[in-house]
Amino acid sequence: MDIVTAHDRPSTPGQAIEIQETLCGLVDLEDRCPQEIVTVTGLDVAYDEGSGLIAAAAVTLETSGFRVVEKRSVVSRVSFPYEPGLFAFRELPPLLDALRALDHVPDLLVCDGHGLAHPRRFGLACHVGVVTGLPSIGVGKTRFVGEHDEPGGTRGSRAPLLDGGEVVGAVLRTQDDVKPVYVSVGHKISLENACRQVLRLAPSFRQPETTRHADRLARDTLKEAL
Repeated sequence: MDIVTAHDRPSTPGQAIEIQETLCGLVDLEDRCPQEIVTVTGLDVAYDEGSGLIAAAAVTLETSGFRVVEKRSVVSRVSFPYEPGLFAFRELPPLLDALRALDHVPDLLVCDGHGLAHPRRFGLACHVGVVTGLPSIGVGKTRFVGEHDEPGGTRGSRAPLLDGGEVVGAVLRTQDDVKPVYVSVGHKISLENACRQVLRLAPSFRQPETTRHADRLARDTLKEAL
């Protein structure tokens, strides 16, 4: 995969915030992904704080049947401190390495994290989308910013996630009577389409199949490295 946009590596939280505030203006909230999304790549990382290692995984699935097209993982050392709202600067470098190793460019990226649902409207899903130029979605297990009503208990029910009166995502129930997930736009996709794709990718479990595969690969890769 040809990732042509350079990614700055800040040395301080202040520099990282400046990068986010600069790049957030590049986020595209319109549907510019293929009309028929055939392949989706899930992205996830696993940490070992004791050793300072991070494993990043990229797993591409076909949306029809969820066959694994290809998967790549890398291990590196964490190069940025733990700072809420700045996780992308820890996770993005190894994730980009895993993406570069893919032989095929996917139609969509799904991140285990947030996109617009971020204090500066530039979470990991936005960052990876802008850097790669690919459509991207953030799917978080927990709320990071904003407030919301509880969505209905049935699959497909959702409620807007609001932050400062702005809709920054959706609280989406992917399975009946199971905790919802937090869906937010990353880049080149609308919130409506993002929710539709997440439901499509989560036919049986709370998390999308892409995230489940990437999570497993990242954990296994890290375990082998220790």
